[in-house]
Amino acid sequence: MAQVSGQRTGAAGNVTLAMVARRAGVSPQTVSNAINAPDLLRPDTLARVQQAIDALGYRPHRAAQTLRTRSSKLIGYGIQPVQPGTSTPVMDGFLHALSQTADESGHRILLFAAPSGQKLLESYQELLDTCSVDGFVLSGTTHGDPRQAWLAQRSIPFVAFGRIWSGRQIGDWVDVDGAAGTDTAVEHLVGQGHKKIVFLGWPRGSGVGDDRAAGWKRAMQRHGLPVRGRRAESIDDVEQARAAVGSLLDAGASAVVTASDTLAVGCYRALADRGLAPGEDVAVTGFDDTPAAHLLTPPLTSVAQPLEAAGRECVRLLLARIRTPSREPERPLLAPELIVRPSTARRATGTEN
Repeated sequence: MAQVSGQRTGAAGNVTLAMVARRAGVSPQTVSNAINAPDLLRPDTLARVQQAIDALGYRPHRAAQTLRTRSSKLIGYGIQPVQPGTSTPVMDGFLHALSQTADESGHRILLFAAPSGQKLLESYQELLDTCSVDGFVLSGTTHGDPRQAWLAQRSIPFVAFGRIWSGRQIGDWVDVDGAAGTDTAVEHLVGQGHKKIVFLGWPRGSGVGDDRAAGWKRAMQRHGLPVRGRRAESIDDVEQARAAVGSLLDAGASAVVTASDTLAVGCYRALADRGLAPGEDVAVTGFDDTPAAHLLTPPLTSVAQPLEAAGRECVRLLLARIRTPSREPERPLLAPELIVRPSTARRATGTEN
């Protein structure tokens, strides 16, 4: 019986590269280029081959592909430990965006445990010894992070989601401009009539936290507003944030910019302790725009990170590094977006000194 046009030919595993080539009207080499080096093809040719691949349900044989191209199409991503009970919606969102973008480029994310401390590099070495990966995506970069230098010394491609916070910059990275996010939050609050704007951040020495604090300070100074005595610190814990922000509220703060949504929740609780309401008596902003932000009462104004863009950029930079190891590093800094909600309602005119 003749095959109906557009119908898949049996199981995907029975479809060969030659069958795809015949359907697309191209050579087998062109199909191979479409899979392994799509940049070599004209857009119309690439689209025709992709249509044939989709119609036939063709899936390249990974082992054979690795032998031909010396590429495993695998990208290593180390999962680092978190404190018990800690939610990580931001990194979960980034990992989803990263995985989706990698899938679209024909790659897969290979997750592995990356313990903290001295065993961190051992986990990367073990993966290299036992499994072929084309490169790594790093996250959770910190002061003194050894991974970038270690990978660069071994000529292993990598890209980091997060800057190198101390020492010289090494390799490619993608990061979110946290300072721009808190700067925007202050601008919004000033526009709402606030002057006594305080900052609840993480302890000094956290690269990400220091970056977010710098944006608050920069915007405050630009508007001629004092910063001395208007900053409190807490680890990323609701109850500790609740205690830490108390003195700032008691001193008459009209708005609180926080370094995370978790700290903002602590601020909500501290306000409730004093019979005050977020958005009515004191404005509150968060950072990361986690799922909790719109579930709070009132919903929380928060800075959203462009996680999809970060995932796309990480894959783009890593694949470019794999193709051209000697290329100049790229280090894009992505702009976040302030999502305004009722926790920063406009302050009544004349109510603040």
